[in-house]
Amino acid sequence: MTLSLQLDTARWRAHQRSVLAEFPGLVPVAKGNGYGLGNLRLAEEANRLGTGLLAVGTADEARTLAGAFDGELLVLTPYRPGEEPLPAEVIRTVAHLEAARALPTGSRAVVECMTSMRRHGVSTADLARLPVDGLRLEGFALHLPLDRPDGSDPVAEVADWVTAVAAAGLPTDRFFLSHLGSADLARLARRYPDTEFRSRIGTRLWLGDVGALTALATVMDVTPVAKGDRYGYRQHRAPSDGHLLVVSGGTAHGVGLEAPKYVHGMLPRAKGLARAGLATVNRTLSPYAWAGRQLWFAEPPHMQVSILFLPGGGAKPPAIGDELELNTRHTTTHFDRVVDA
Repeated sequence: MTLSLQLDTARWRAHQRSVLAEFPGLVPVAKGNGYGLGNLRLAEEANRLGTGLLAVGTADEARTLAGAFDGELLVLTPYRPGEEPLPAEVIRTVAHLEAARALPTGSRAVVECMTSMRRHGVSTADLARLPVDGLRLEGFALHLPLDRPDGSDPVAEVADWVTAVAAAGLPTDRFFLSHLGSADLARLARRYPDTEFRSRIGTRLWLGDVGALTALATVMDVTPVAKGDRYGYRQHRAPSDGHLLVVSGGTAHGVGLEAPKYVHGMLPRAKGLARAGLATVNRTLSPYAWAGRQLWFAEPPHMQVSILFLPGGGAKPPAIGDELELNTRHTTTHFDRVVDA
């Protein structure tokens, strides 16, 4: 009874090396559920890449990975005054003057700047008031938006911050960047040859080659049903002859749970409305597929298993122990195991 993530390991690592070659100075990111692979596994892979620095999401993640990664750790979540201290070698992010002042003297820190993301960060006016004498300043960080519908230039936004940092009399030797393409990174490198720009990359590094990762669920039971037969917790009726498939993967794994998405264009909106309409009559497509066909949930997923409906008259049903592929979002899925192939 396992929900597995199968890796084509050689292909997966080849993709990592290609991203590292495209983004010199890359800083891998390991956070949350480890992009479906687990943060400890990602720390091991970052050791292989030899980047020397690994970014983690939270202070707790830094404590967990402190012994697993051979290099230095950078915590992305901004420090808040009063937090339990971390080992001195861990680099903290600060996004407010009060937090910078509250860090113990001699702490290593990256200063997050308020970009057009409008999430958090110091303003240009704050730069001159940073207590840099008491900190070991490791650089500045810019978290940039993914989309720019106004046509603005991300390089220009970064350049404005380099200029502002220099005008405040602060060092411009290192900037950490998120969501900047390699071509734009090369433009910055040519414009500021004495500044090191390091891209923090997670999703593209670990999940960028989708063909290298396959999610698989074990078939635990197969039960034939006739049209009108009742089944499940809510005793729905089978819409036709077919089979009920009990497969591994439920809400504890993240199956059937969906994060909000930003929708562009009329067609995706129409599809969203269609899915919502079907859900009101208890018809919901599952992420599972058999014989090239996406299957419907027979009822909402249980905690550790899901029940699917396979209509009759089509593909031969799977046998107990067979595996079904499923298309699931890795950042919200907790797999029972990762299998290297």
